Amino acid sequence: MFSIALFITRLLDFYALLIFVWCILSWFPLPREGVIADVVGAIDALVSPYVGLFRRFIPPFGGLDFSPVLAIVILQLIRRFLFGILV
Repeated sequence: MFSIALFITRLLDFYALLIFVWCILSWFPLPREGVIADVVGAIDALVSPYVGLFRRFIPPFGGLDFSPVLAIVILQLIRRFLFGILV
């Protein structure tokens, strides 16, 4: 059971890292074609639906979008909750 909890924990940590990378990539102008555009598109397809849930509740404030921060916090709370149940 511990190995399942560890796998889920690592998976949620990786998803939080993807959200962080997605935020950093949004600061830079990126090419519209090529491998980098494909990678950014894949990350965007994975992260946007989850972060979009929080954009409904927290609109951008002063040009800053805090929904990714809330998304990571909620993800970490879910991780701790699941780890506590499974272990």
